[in-house]
Amino acid sequence: MYPNLYYAFKDLFGLEWPKLKMINSFGFFVAWAFLAAAWILTLELKRKQRAGLLHAEEVKIIVGKPASMGELLMNFLLGFLLGFKIIGLFVSSSPLASDPQQFIFSAEGNWPIGILLGLALAGWRWIERNKQKLARPEERIIRIWPHDRVGDFVIYAALFGFLGAKIFHNLENWDEFVANPVEALLSFSGLTFYGGLICATLALWWYARKHKIGFRHLADAAAPGLMLAYAIGRIGCQVAGDGDWGILNSAYITTPQSTIQLAGSDSFQATLQQNSNYYLSALPVDSLADVQHKSVKAPGWLPKWMVAYHYPHNVINEGVPIEGCTQPQYCSQLPIPVFPTPFYETVAGLLLFAFLWSIRKKMKVPATLFAVYMVVNGIERFFIEKIRVNTTYSILGFHPTQAELISAGLILGGIALYFWLTRKAAAAK
Repeated sequence: MYPNLYYAFKDLFGLEWPKLKMINSFGFFVAWAFLAAAWILTLELKRKQRAGLLHAEEVKIIVGKPASMGELLMNFLLGFLLGFKIIGLFVSSSPLASDPQQFIFSAEGNWPIGILLGLALAGWRWIERNKQKLARPEERIIRIWPHDRVGDFVIYAALFGFLGAKIFHNLENWDEFVANPVEALLSFSGLTFYGGLICATLALWWYARKHKIGFRHLADAAAPGLMLAYAIGRIGCQVAGDGDWGILNSAYITTPQSTIQLAGSDSFQATLQQNSNYYLSALPVDSLADVQHKSVKAPGWLPKWMVAYHYPHNVINEGVPIEGCTQPQYCSQLPIPVFPTPFYETVAGLLLFAFLWSIRKKMKVPATLFAVYMVVNGIERFFIEKIRVNTTYSILGFHPTQAELISAGLILGGIALYFWLTRKAAAAK
């Protein structure tokens, strides 16, 4: 369990680089998830452009103008923020620097580096524009292809995806939000994937419409990358231990020395009772009798952690203290192991990515590949919810989770969309 890269490098390579504590493991894998999605999206957009399915947009620009005061100011502010906060984080000796999130949202930073980097970026912009300066600025028309806008797609998806993930998570965990709304909003943990998917999709639909990009083709191009990004992001959940895990596996218990051992029903109940305060506060239950659990023993050829993991040194400090741990933080583990659902979703996500990638050229009707993505993504999440810890709702005698409701909607919506599109295409022939 590696809450940040410092612990990973220390354990795997024997290297102690304190500044690596500033790179959160979850954020590291999320960054790689976005890069992977951008790469796959670029490949697919170029393929569709070669096939004549997507076209360039003609845009009028003015060349030969000097840098405006607004441009210089924006470059200065960007450079200042990067220097003041990001570089300042790496060179700071402040106690807050050990917690990047706390440092970023504090008033601390490095003023000299911020000002110097701000002036450097503003000066660079001025020099670059001055090189292109003409005695009389000219209006020109340039062609911008959809793959040229992948950077914009990623930025919009990241911003609105994070916003949507936060909104849906806080709606699902309303009591926690009301108790501490500032921390709930600013924390990088506590994200609901489906909320991010919905809000990011709406934002990209608006952007595609604005720039005359066929959204159906864009959705198809994005589908495999979305599945791959989901799988990579779940690696971050597993490695960091962000609380996105499954229900208790009552076949095992955790020892104080941070090992997993087999448990009978009596030892499981004893451990549950011993840690009753933790489970009654951490889980959405009123009594220990309501705690969900399944008893699954790993076969001899399978590592125990694949069915029962205690998430030692998890990033949210959840659970009970690890005996002998001397770290200033991240010294907690779960007293009873749980099903490592992020690992299951990583495996499922990679398999589904391979499936979508293999059929992408066979899907001739625009948006049908995205419809298939909706179905398989919904099926995967619907079934994983059966062993995940989540708040449930009471609806007509049923007790679904928010993710189950959304995934069911995705499945039904994807099926309906697929048949509507194929029938519409057949009728048009």
